[in-house]
Amino acid sequence: MFTRLKEDVACVFARDPAAQTWFEVITTYPGVHAVIIHRLSHWCWKAGFRWLARFIAYVSRWWTGIEIHPGAEIGRRFFIDHGMGVVIGETAVIGDDCTLYHGVTLGGTTWKKGKRHPTLHNGVVIGAGAKVLGPIDIGDGARVGSNSVVLKPVPAGTTVVGIPAHIIGGQKASKPEPVETGRPVNFNAYGASADMPDPVALAINRMLDHINDLDKQIETMQKALNEAGINCKNPPICTLDGCQINDGYKEK
Repeated sequence: MFTRLKEDVACVFARDPAAQTWFEVITTYPGVHAVIIHRLSHWCWKAGFRWLARFIAYVSRWWTGIEIHPGAEIGRRFFIDHGMGVVIGETAVIGDDCTLYHGVTLGGTTWKKGKRHPTLHNGVVIGAGAKVLGPIDIGDGARVGSNSVVLKPVPAGTTVVGIPAHIIGGQKASKPEPVETGRPVNFNAYGASADMPDPVALAINRMLDHINDLDKQIETMQKALNEAGINCKNPPICTLDGCQINDGYKEK
């Protein structure tokens, strides 16, 4: 018990530069309080004291602003930063060295009994406001950007963002990141970094490059036709404006 408590506090210093002292962490960090209380409520749940487990979880929610169902399984060195508004469902499974930020939901998408909530493998980071829904797996070392909505499994070592979430860069890391002192190497707070690519901007840029290439080809063809004696006028310019598009364009 004391070993787990020591790990729960030590991992805070590895992932939160604002942490100053052990006394500060133990007395003022709601994420640490919620994890400690959950271990008690989870023990009661497994022992068959279901009402007591739910009542303990209810008190923890009132005190910390973090709602963890006593049936959820949580690994070692789990850190909830800030914590307000975090919801973790009954059948959620969280591995070692995972990090959640405020407003995260590990929710279910069905009313049927059985596995309904996500499984987070080791070293997962989920940014603020993200929603991970359904019985899906989030692989080792994966990162979920803030405010993303994840509905499909996430491969190990990848970063996903957006609604619905999609993989950044289109490929995954070769191996999950190793863990040292309770924190993944190259740890990205909130599941994002300043240099991460924007897949939407990348797609638009590729489309613009393709359009430019087509324009050059058409210009070359037009020049060749004119040199061959075939009068090729400039292509007509589309006069359709934004208002016509919004109102619905109909051909005459």
